[in-house]
Amino acid sequence: MKPVIRGPRLATKLFILMSFALVVIPWFSYLYLREMEAFLVDSQANAQLLTAEGISTLLNGRSDLFNELPISPEGYQQLYAHPLQNPVRIDGKSSDWEGVLGYRVSFGALDPASSPHFELVLGEHNDQIYALVQVRDDSLVFRDRNILRLDQSDHIRLTYTGQTGEIRRLVVTMTEPGVTSAYPVDSDWRYAVQGGAEYRVQGFMALTPDGYNVEFRIPLELLGSTKHFGLAVVDVDDPDTRTINSITGTLPAAGQDTYGLVLLKSPEVLKIVEGLGYSGANIQVIDAQRRVRAEVGSYRAPQLHAEEDVGQSLIGNWLSFLSSIMDNIYSFIDTRLREKNTAPDDQVIKDSLAGKPSYQRRYTDEEGEVIIAAHPIIAQNEIIGTVVLTQNTNRILQLRRDALERIINFSVLALFIFVALILAFSVRLARRIRKLGAEATNAIDKYGRLQTNRLTSETTSGDEIGDLARSISNMIARLHQHNQFLENMPRTLRHEINNPLNTLSTSLQNLASESSESAKMKYLESAKRGVERIGLIVQNLADAASLEDALDAEEFEVIDLYKLVQNYLANCRISHPDRLFEYRGTQREVMSRVSDYRIEQLLDKLIDNAVDFSPPGSTITVGLTTDGTNLTLFVTNQGPTIPPEMFENIFDSMVSVRATTVDNRLHFGMGLYVVRVIAEHHGGSVSAANLLNGNGVTIRVTLPLSRTVSEQVLAAAS
Repeated sequence: MKPVIRGPRLATKLFILMSFALVVIPWFSYLYLREMEAFLVDSQANAQLLTAEGISTLLNGRSDLFNELPISPEGYQQLYAHPLQNPVRIDGKSSDWEGVLGYRVSFGALDPASSPHFELVLGEHNDQIYALVQVRDDSLVFRDRNILRLDQSDHIRLTYTGQTGEIRRLVVTMTEPGVTSAYPVDSDWRYAVQGGAEYRVQGFMALTPDGYNVEFRIPLELLGSTKHFGLAVVDVDDPDTRTINSITGTLPAAGQDTYGLVLLKSPEVLKIVEGLGYSGANIQVIDAQRRVRAEVGSYRAPQLHAEEDVGQSLIGNWLSFLSSIMDNIYSFIDTRLREKNTAPDDQVIKDSLAGKPSYQRRYTDEEGEVIIAAHPIIAQNEIIGTVVLTQNTNRILQLRRDALERIINFSVLALFIFVALILAFSVRLARRIRKLGAEATNAIDKYGRLQTNRLTSETTSGDEIGDLARSISNMIARLHQHNQFLENMPRTLRHEINNPLNTLSTSLQNLASESSESAKMKYLESAKRGVERIGLIVQNLADAASLEDALDAEEFEVIDLYKLVQNYLANCRISHPDRLFEYRGTQREVMSRVSDYRIEQLLDKLIDNAVDFSPPGSTITVGLTTDGTNLTLFVTNQGPTIPPEMFENIFDSMVSVRATTVDNRLHFGMGLYVVRVIAEHHGGSVSAANLLNGNGVTIRVTLPLSRTVSEQVLAAAS
């Protein structure tokens, strides 16, 4: 016998399978979240496009709000003058610029040793241009009041076009921290061309830790229609030589002199759109020359301070840690967004100004993912501008993070619950199997003898273990029946064969001692009957042992059992004149696919059984009934009833409830056993019941009807 290789136990297999399922379910949930996120992003993009379309509808036809510049802004350093809600106090401080300070533009090198670095922000209010210049300079040289030249100290140069288109130059000088002075100068930036300062340009200078701030304002009317505007910061570091160290200016993008271009944002347009902004979104109104005429809101999410991040990580629980891991995995594998956003950032603006509403998803490490939607503004069948709506996807990302956290929480909780349930289930399942195995093992002793004829464990269960228990119990019952047959055979043979042997021995002894011929013949006949009885015993045992093999070789055919029963009863009335035979039941043909010889053998056993147990002169009733698919053949006789404890074994082999008969015929208890074997071989069953009046027994045999006949019966019943 080959050695048994032990594999994983049942509980281990269940745990592995369920663990795999618990991994697959969150993964499919994660994939579902990805698809849902893509759907929500597309929905947000379409909603943004609809919002931009709604805003553009408010501006359609308002060409008065989009006055064109006489020149194109392309090729110039574009200096946006942002609308101010209130006038700025000229004090050199940035506190009044909080609303637009984020739009400041940097110029120059970051190293002040090479050239000054400054940041510039412009604002507009009531036709006044306000400027805040934040200069980084480690060595300040103020103007000497006694020196007429204006270029021998740190100063700011302004270049602009006047109302008549001529080039104008102003120098903003500082003698000390405080109020500044602005002088119109010649083309060499050295001397004032007028006797006094330009008092319409008011300014103030304030010191800062790394340099100084200059805040000034200039009337919008001084800039003329083209609004050319140039600004340069001049650095003088040596107070003795007072030579210019460097000049840093707002140089144009294509090298046009030293001009920039002031682009004004329209207050009227701003009033229209400022009430339409919402959290996490930026709305811009851009004219046909790509000037930003109005802007409200911001799409940049507020950043947490490092201290808050540390505190959050300290108080965060392990579920948040798992959620962050899943979020990092998501960011690592989700490369589709970066692959899709290869178009230029201003592509949607170009498409919109070309008359095509569109949107674009953009991803950067600094800003994250944002959606940019643009819709054109139309007046008199011409595109005069576009509405650009930029919004981040933080709400969708937060929704995804929350959903991921819920999935992780549920998965972890479900894992513990499922593990507990699986362990409990596997323990109970293993206990049931071990109990069933132990009872099946104990059903047979060490000598191979059956100790019981049935199992009790799990036979009432409705699952597969119950089916297995019932199958094993039926197998043990059949083995028990066969063992009983084998155990009863020696006793039966000893009892049945001893009688004819004794008769044979006595007859032979008497035959040897008798001298008369008549006495010898009498003893010889007695010995002959003993030999015949022994032969009959052997024949009955052989027939019982080979019955099932003989049935396998039988050929079935469709016959009319009603006619067969009628002919059989006619013969019974002749062979058993001391009994009355009566028929009850159907009066039409009953077709069934059977072996007619075996059915007659079955009737022989039933009639013999009924004759043996019924008193002479009594009535034996034979009947035949049908239902939709089966027929029932029954034989009823008067006489003693079957003891209740014998109902389960009455159809077993060598089981009999007969008392000693007067005729001393052989009774091996094989008759009803043969009936059961023949009935089951034909696909039927057999049962026994006592009459309700307690004065007899009915044996019923159920067999299947022929299919054609059963269909006809069903059709007639319907």
